[in-house]
Amino acid sequence: MFKKSIMLLAGLFIVAGFASGYGQAEDSSFDETQTEELHQIIRDYLVQNPEVIAEALEALQLKQEEQELVAFQNSVRENANDIFRSELDHVMGNPYGDVTMVEFFDYNCGYCKRSLDDVQALIDADPELRMVFKEFPILGPGSMAAARAAIASRQQGLYWEFHIALMQSAGIDGEASVIRIAEEVGLDTAQLLSDMESPEVDTVIDLNYRLAELMGIQGTPAFLVDDRLIPGALGFAGLQSHISEVRDSGVCIAC
Repeated sequence: MFKKSIMLLAGLFIVAGFASGYGQAEDSSFDETQTEELHQIIRDYLVQNPEVIAEALEALQLKQEEQELVAFQNSVRENANDIFRSELDHVMGNPYGDVTMVEFFDYNCGYCKRSLDDVQALIDADPELRMVFKEFPILGPGSMAAARAAIASRQQGLYWEFHIALMQSAGIDGEASVIRIAEEVGLDTAQLLSDMESPEVDTVIDLNYRLAELMGIQGTPAFLVDDRLIPGALGFAGLQSHISEVRDSGVCIAC
């Protein structure tokens, strides 16, 4: 409602400017008297029919939303390999599943932690689901340290165990917290610290930032199912519904 009110106010300014400025451009088919009469007609009509402005602005908003959706879907299609099929990402569930769900997450995000059980339940309940995890550290140095360590842990084959432990932690304020959790999981921390500095880790995080920017992802968690962006902790049933709709459509355009 607030957004629509702002748009309506903006529309009034636009129309008022149009009405006051009309006839001052190159068109010389109106003399000064005719121009003033036209201005008055426009003003009178808008005063008597203000709903026209609201209808026009609503139509404009719908058109803009449609254009934004098309641009988003095109962006997903153009970057589908990096989004859904990057060899640098960890995959859970069925690696050959018919539907892929991607999660952008931050290890210090409370809603991401809340979504962990839902994601695990989806993987367990759906034998055809392919799940891709993308670290998107946006909540400070602790998040960055956790993301780098998680990516590096793939070298030791303990990503999933480490991922769960990081998600279940109360909070990560820096590298020391990450290393403590890594020790509990059984990771070789000396190797982990070395692997955390590898160029591959930088590549993964930089790519995830770029993809998030392209798709307008600004918070976590953010899920993608085919070319559908699902922001926030939607819950098991909500995510499952999107997966089912894509599967039932028979067409997975991007994934």
